[in-house]
Amino acid sequence: MTQGNPTESPWQADLADLDVSRPSLYLKDQWRPFFERLRNEDPVHFHEDSRFGPYWSITKFDDIVAVDTNHKQFSSAKGITIADAASSLPISSFITSDPPIHGPKRRAVQPVVVPQNLKNLESLIRSRSIEILESLPVGEEFNWVELVSINLTTQMLATLFGFPFEDRHKLTLWSDNLTTGVSPKDVEGTARNRAVMLECLQYFQALWHERKQTEGGFDLLSLMQRDPATASMVDDPMHFLGNIALLIVGGNDTTRNSISGGVLALNQNPAQYDKLRADHSLIDSMVPEIIRWQTPLIHMRRTAIEDVELKGRTIRKGDKVVMWYISGNRDDTVIENADDFIIDRPNSRHHLAFGFGIHRCMGNRLAEMQLRVLWEEIMQRFEMIEVVGPEQRVRSNFIRGYTELPVVAHPL
Repeated sequence: MTQGNPTESPWQADLADLDVSRPSLYLKDQWRPFFERLRNEDPVHFHEDSRFGPYWSITKFDDIVAVDTNHKQFSSAKGITIADAASSLPISSFITSDPPIHGPKRRAVQPVVVPQNLKNLESLIRSRSIEILESLPVGEEFNWVELVSINLTTQMLATLFGFPFEDRHKLTLWSDNLTTGVSPKDVEGTARNRAVMLECLQYFQALWHERKQTEGGFDLLSLMQRDPATASMVDDPMHFLGNIALLIVGGNDTTRNSISGGVLALNQNPAQYDKLRADHSLIDSMVPEIIRWQTPLIHMRRTAIEDVELKGRTIRKGDKVVMWYISGNRDDTVIENADDFIIDRPNSRHHLAFGFGIHRCMGNRLAEMQLRVLWEEIMQRFEMIEVVGPEQRVRSNFIRGYTELPVVAHPL
């Protein structure tokens, strides 16, 4: 199979040549048959020659859970993406660490998503959703990604950080810069990436020192300043930047791309949109189904700490092990009719999109709440959000995202 030809049939290629790490597969939305073959024929698959080096692909639901929950044999410390570095700077964070380092730092920011705080945030999310939806150019074409998905999630991210609202567009810029990544061979791109991330670092360093002058805040920076595990984090600039970057991406990309993906899924499955119009209570089960269907984080990676046997294959110490969440969420041996978008699916929360184990997404309930509240308000105002042109996707094997989704909003 030719490395640069993603359109060649995966069923005709040599199994050893299947390389699901190619970003073009996701840019062109051509990934499904590649993973179907791997799940059927080689669910623990070794690919020796990719642009990211050799790696193992874990493609079935239960095998992904087994790796994700086994931090004693599979480490996050050498990176969580198939690329060795998503940034041009040597950043680190609590998600790229193992116990005992990981737990205390994660717990420092956990209070922002405890049930009581989520309850307090719900009315704010609702008022902002209403404001955004009522400002849309009804009956005219517009980009849903820009006017709704990015707008709502960036506002919420600014709130979580206590970030100056007038500068919130910077959070989107920094998030996109982090998740797009650059090739080490791209000297100019690497320099731009580095400059943007240093701007992010300097902004948050200033915000951190400014925040130290106040007490009692419940934003992410204040929580980290009060916790002994993270109080001196700012003294290590690359670790500080890494944790800020993690919180920016985690608080932005999952929700943002699921907001867009949900509109697209309903348009591609009009019978499900009819169900929703007939019964708005289905929003509760639809939201996790949107997140499963979208799977906004395509993969997570671990590194084997020792030789490990999995499904009869020997993964060697030091090998990259990639958990393809996007494939596990299409595993019909675990999820019935997994290729179908079903908004009243029983047990719809049983999916991989938030991960499992110690690194499970801590903001999962906040993401679900933003989607639920937004769809409740959409259904109060619009007969349909109609997709009127082809979506534009990001070129990434990590973030399954959109840059454009042209729509027309039709009022009730």
